[in-house]
Formats: sequence, C-alpha cells, structure tokens
Amino acid sequence: MKKLLATLSDDNVYKYTKYTLPIFEMWAKKWSADFKILDDTTYNTSHGMWNYRTMVFYDWLDTYDQIIYMDSDIIINKNCPDLYNLIPFDVVGLVLEDKGSRRQNRLNRIKKVKSKLGPEVNWSEHFLNAGFYIVSSAHKNIFTKINGKLWNGLGYDCNHYMFNIKKHGYKYTDLGYKFNHMSMFSEPWNGSPSRFDSHIIHYAGGGRFPDKGDRDWVELMCEDIKYIYGGKF
Repeated sequence: MKKLLATLSDDNVYKYTKYTLPIFEMWAKKWSADFKILDDTTYNTSHGMWNYRTMVFYDWLDTYDQIIYMDSDIIINKNCPDLYNLIPFDVVGLVLEDKGSRRQNRLNRIKKVKSKLGPEVNWSEHFLNAGFYIVSSAHKNIFTKINGKLWNGLGYDCNHYMFNIKKHGYKYTDLGYKFNHMSMFSEPWNGSPSRFDSHIIHYAGGGRFPDKGDRDWVELMCEDIKYIYGGKF
C-alpha cells in the first residue's frame, strides 16, 4: 500500500514549521509513508484561499492508497499509534468539533452552508475540523468543487469537505479529541484533559490552552516540543 503524510507550509509560516516539519518527516519515515509539503505552487490558490491546496488530493489519490493530512501547527506526540492501520480502508477518519462550547456555533454554520450549497443533502450535525483527516483512494470526490465552486465562507475547507462527504455518502468515524486535541477539548465540559495525553496536539486558533498564559502560541508550541521530545528538536 502506498501511503502519504501531507501538510501545508510556505515562507509565511516558517516561524513554526521549522520546528514541526522535522517531526512530520520523522513520523512519515516511521510509518513507511511519503511526506509532501503543500506550498503555494501545489494548487491554484489565486483566489486567496490557501486551505484549498489540499484539493490536489483528488489527483494524488490516483497514486496513493491512503493520505493523512495534518495542519502544520500540529505536534505529533510520542504516544501516537500507526494512523494508517487505525480504520477500515473505506472509512474517512476525522475529528468532529460541533461539541461542548462550540456546538451551537458549528450547527449554525452547517445550516448556512446547506442553504447555499444544497438543502437536500442530509447534513444537520457533525462539523469536521479539517486540520486532520485520513482518506483513501475511495474518497476522491471529497476534493471536488461543489456546483463548480469552492465554498468561500466561514469554515472554508471544513465545510466544503464535510458537505462532500455527506453528499457522496462516504462512511466516516469520529476518532475523538485525542487525535486532534485543540484547546476546545481542554475545557471543563470535556473534563479538562491534558493535551500531553493525546496523540495529536493542534494549536489552531492561537493554541489557547489553559496554561498558555502570556506566551505567544508559537513559543508555547516550541516549549511543548522540548517537553515531549527533549533536546532533539
């Protein structure tokens, strides 16, 4: 099976990808997967929506049996299992964020997207966080335009890709917060778990974890990398 681990990076985010990319490369090697960086030459992003560089997966899934995508503001923890053996081939692996303090906001977003893109699609809950997901060659149509367009509203690729998952009837499973631990999952409604017990730590939205304090989120990420991996990085 041919496997790929992919992330986004360019000169604009080098301040933190200089720390995270070596970790991605290390884990790709461990999992016997290729590693690719999606930069501003990967897919036509003249529309300014850099999130949609991942639309190139439509073509890449002709070559790769399985692709794992992670945002570049992620740390893969040392306790991470082999993600390529985590779910059946015909299932999309993802983490949903219409939960806890974010639930009503995300449900409202779903209603808005449906009203614009297709009310007939059976989607009333389950909001994908597009910072992490696992897809296979069975899921190419996730990475297609909807009515000839890319969703250009709040949520961008999160909404676009989940709409297509629902539209095409793909099976999916919520892997749970430990596979995409954003600050929302460290809140009291979720039992205030430590991010360091999770497999994937995601600093989306400025990494507002309870212990962040006055630190810049990049500084927090760097300190977390040192805590997890010691002086190696």
